[in-house]
Amino acid sequence: MSVYESKSNKKSQFFQFVLSFIFILLTMISLIPILHIIAISFSSKRPILSGSVTVFPVGFNTEAYTKVLSNSNFIGSFLFTILLTAGFTALSMCLTILAAYPLSKKGLKGKGIIMTLFVITMYFDPGIIPKYLNIKSLGLIDTVWSLLLPGALSAYNLIILKSFFMGIDNSLYEAAYIDGCTEFKALFKIAIPLAIPAIATLSLFYAVSRWNGVSDVLYYISDSNLFTVQLKLKQMIDAIIISQKEGTSVVNLVAENIKSASIVFSMVPMLIAYPFIQKYFTKGIMLGSVKG
Repeated sequence: MSVYESKSNKKSQFFQFVLSFIFILLTMISLIPILHIIAISFSSKRPILSGSVTVFPVGFNTEAYTKVLSNSNFIGSFLFTILLTAGFTALSMCLTILAAYPLSKKGLKGKGIIMTLFVITMYFDPGIIPKYLNIKSLGLIDTVWSLLLPGALSAYNLIILKSFFMGIDNSLYEAAYIDGCTEFKALFKIAIPLAIPAIATLSLFYAVSRWNGVSDVLYYISDSNLFTVQLKLKQMIDAIIISQKEGTSVVNLVAENIKSASIVFSMVPMLIAYPFIQKYFTKGIMLGSVKG
């Protein structure tokens, strides 16, 4: 091994060490707040009042989770949010696939104009008042459709899936067309099976955006039966902040473990779903960005 190669290897090892250190540090910074919330949710009232809870529970108990699970309003919102997220993800992926597939074809007339119209929506937002007036004029206020339709198609996700479809070898389509395959059959027999990594990744994007969404519920929904779990959490946090301002800090601190348990409970569905989709995540994004 030459002196140059030896120095190059040492530089590479040092660079890898620095990168590993930075990633470990960033991971710890990201995990500590989550671990702190989990620790509070499993801690008893006295350690919370004294501020002695860090990243490990003190006075371990599950009282907060018992109270959360016994709260029928919270559980109802939790189940509704799961169904809403599942429906939103399914609807969004159907629209994205049906838009991305034809736009990936070279022979589509007006493709440039259509793509421009989609891209414009990424950079220009009409604002909440025009959105609200539009939803109201359509009679969607206080309906589940106001939470499903407005954000059902993301131009960013459309571009990723379109690029993925464009990366599929055209000879596969040509062979299918020779055998008498229609465009719909080509979509379901060739395009979708080969695009599973991208579809799984974009499904996660849609699911997370809907699960974490709270602003549209605030604007369009007044029926408590349609409140999502994130809005319930916001109401709990707002109540605690109000109690702080009114000087009832003891009640606030005691309620902290219930708030933390609710937050942990609301994270569970995404934490369960992510490991099943993670193997597709990087592949779906990288392959979807090969062509534009």
